[in-house]
Amino acid sequence: RWRLSCLNLSLGPIRPGDFGFVFARPESGKTTFLADQITYFAEQAVRPIVWFNNEEQGEKVRLRTYQASLGLTSDQVWRHKDENLAKYRNLTKGLIKIYDDASIHKNEVEAIIEEIGPELVVFDQIDKIKGFDADRPDLVYGRIYQWARELAKRGLAIIGICQSDGSGEGVRWLTMSNVAEAKTSKQAEADWILGIGRSNETGTDEIRYFNISKNKLLGDDRTDPNLRHGRFEVYMRPQIARYEDLE
Repeated sequence: RWRLSCLNLSLGPIRPGDFGFVFARPESGKTTFLADQITYFAEQAVRPIVWFNNEEQGEKVRLRTYQASLGLTSDQVWRHKDENLAKYRNLTKGLIKIYDDASIHKNEVEAIIEEIGPELVVFDQIDKIKGFDADRPDLVYGRIYQWARELAKRGLAIIGICQSDGSGEGVRWLTMSNVAEAKTSKQAEADWILGIGRSNETGTDEIRYFNISKNKLLGDDRTDPNLRHGRFEVYMRPQIARYEDLE
């Protein structure tokens, strides 16, 4: 289950075999979102969570996971480093494995999955996975997403992160048409799609707008059928790498 109540109401829990992705414009809080939710998933997980990072520096990503798990600023984390890292390891049970490589190849991904047997795999960013060829860029990305779908069928959940194209700049409620480098190939493979929009209006710097533009998940007894394709305003607290529900 998600740390955010709005996602539990809309999407419900992530299960083995589920594949979905989150997209947004650059510097809109995608990695912060991952850190927030993945550290909460780790508290519930039994097997490892593998995070393939080919976007930001690995050490920055690790720091964000410390912040998100503990709800602390970076200064607070380092002020009592040993104590806080022990708390982090206790909360996440050592299950979060971050692989930092700017040129991750699909063969390497498959070998790591085979070796570790994770419960959840995260790609930040999925479009940068190497080892796919086609005549057009959109077809290349389509093959990446088809591959991710096949991986999910092995009994693990997969979450990808990708970009919104320029049409999403300053747009609050991103739809599937705003996904970068895609006609329908990316969208067709996913069970769920979450767009994180932001406004350029003054005073909205830390407000984000979640739009569930696709949702084929099963949900559970806590999900609300009326919110399957819900829109939610949330508050991003980058200082502690967390999001908060806005009532």
